[in-house]
Amino acid sequence: MNTLEVKGLSVWDEATGSAIVRDSSFVLRQGRCLAIVGESGSGKSMTCKAIMRLNRGTIRQSGRVLLNGEDIGELSEAEMRKRRGKNVCMIVQNGMAAFDPSRPVGVHLRETLRTHFGWGRSEAEGVLRVAMESVMLREPLELMNKYPHQLSGGMLQRVMIALALALRPDVIIADEPTTALDAISQYEVVEQFVRLREEMGCSLLFVSHDLGVVKKIADDVVVMKDGMIVESGSLEAVFGGSRHSYTQYLLSSRLTLSRHFQSIMEGGA
Repeated sequence: MNTLEVKGLSVWDEATGSAIVRDSSFVLRQGRCLAIVGESGSGKSMTCKAIMRLNRGTIRQSGRVLLNGEDIGELSEAEMRKRRGKNVCMIVQNGMAAFDPSRPVGVHLRETLRTHFGWGRSEAEGVLRVAMESVMLREPLELMNKYPHQLSGGMLQRVMIALALALRPDVIIADEPTTALDAISQYEVVEQFVRLREEMGCSLLFVSHDLGVVKKIADDVVVMKDGMIVESGSLEAVFGGSRHSYTQYLLSSRLTLSRHFQSIMEGGA
């Protein structure tokens, strides 16, 4: 079963006429992880925002986005707000930007759960405490009283993952969730996403330029270049037998970097 289907998605800037995403189509199957890879500016993040209908200003889009068979492009904005979070949840790359800096993080978490489930403070905090402990966040009630700037990037990412656990959506979209983190935090956050899939059985759309992370977490891969999908298939097919020259370039670049790093670690030139 396809949890998410994107059909002929195009995104453009009406003010300049420039195309950002061009005729993009892919499917995310139930319980699978689909990774979208490509360099900066390839259209990965704009694709995510288009799915969530979060593009603003002069950005326009066309095509169809089906969530569990429902064309969410035909929903009113009020109806779409009900789907965001509860049915499809997005975890952004900069955790600091996801929270109001003037309020403790717990305010955002409790309000989100109240909006979707009508839960009061004590019920919401009980669910959040369990979810936050499951992603290795200690003293969750104390943490919820802290402001975003008092938490590290890795902690904020885990707070967002904990919220996704509490919401239990059908689809989680993770847009470059490890980009702003150090190597240790990256590893920890990726492990949390692996756990998230195991615990919830949800479908995951994982956007990254880090092929090492993609290899660890993805089942299927879409490769984007200049707003277009140039290759797609299973992880094994794309990584093991890529046909497009751009995919081969990405893979060879990662291999070169890995060899250079290994040489440095071994004391080479």
